[in-house]
Amino acid sequence: MKTRQVIVVTDGDEFAKRTIEFVAEKVGGRCISQSFGNPSILSGEDLVSLIMQTPHSPVFVMFDDCGYLGEGAGETALKYVATHPNIDVLGAIAVASKTHQNEWTKVDVSIDGNGELTEYGVDKYGVAEMDVGKQNGDTVYCLDELSLPIVVGIGDIGKMGMKDHIKHGSPITLKAVELILERSKGYVK
Repeated sequence: MKTRQVIVVTDGDEFAKRTIEFVAEKVGGRCISQSFGNPSILSGEDLVSLIMQTPHSPVFVMFDDCGYLGEGAGETALKYVATHPNIDVLGAIAVASKTHQNEWTKVDVSIDGNGELTEYGVDKYGVAEMDVGKQNGDTVYCLDELSLPIVVGIGDIGKMGMKDHIKHGSPITLKAVELILERSKGYVK
């Protein structure tokens, strides 16, 4: 069985879906649109089946715990997908949310609401936080348990005070994806 290269996204609401579909098309990838949901509905097994049906990589998959503290459906599915032998995760987009610092992950870099790289995590509006390399979010906790090549933190996908809206070309999400692809040694078009 062939391997698929995947970018995981820790947000699954309607804005995230539209933005990820847009960005996937822009970079020549595929979005598993059925992975959207707030919270995630599909199991890891279902997602792997859909991923393996895509004609080419990169494949974008959304995961969302809908604010559930601890491991929710999104994180359970994410862990299954990320550790599947036929899935090569190129990186993750760790999306900020209002979790009041209950759940967080380490990030290699973040992109703020102005599209600038920063060593600090960012909040859902794309404003840099006070902690270096720490991103708060509701579906991010398990990312530290996985061996991911790069984790990029961003604010709320497709939003951030309209700065990441599709009508503006979703520049922050696009930049996160381009950064992941650029840093992925094994990415094959």
